[in-house]
Amino acid sequence: MTRRLLVTDDAIIIREMIKDAAMEAGWDIAGEASNGEEAVAKYLELRPDACTLDLVMPHYDGLHGLRGILAADPQARVCVVSALDQKHVLKEAFQIGAADFIVKPFDRKFLIETLDKLVPAALGKV
Repeated sequence: MTRRLLVTDDAIIIREMIKDAAMEAGWDIAGEASNGEEAVAKYLELRPDACTLDLVMPHYDGLHGLRGILAADPQARVCVVSALDQKHVLKEAFQIGAADFIVKPFDRKFLIETLDKLVPAALGKV
């Protein structure tokens, strides 16, 4: 079964790093977004198994995106990928309902382990 991932970050290089690591581990990339508003729209359109979400982005930040995604799908599996110096925002993300957190810069192996915990291979969509 294929697991589908939505990747959200305003930095193209970070999106590419996440996509490359996820694809190597057998994930399909359902889509990508560059801010919280796009993340909500893409999530609603694509209904991925999981989503990575940066917190600090222009226009609509990751907290906006997290609220929108979880309002549409309370079971959404959202992994925050952000810098450690955003502790106050990270705390709020967990209060809203983020499933997990990865610190930038991240280790590829840890990224995949975290995504695999969120959506084990057996739970992917057919």
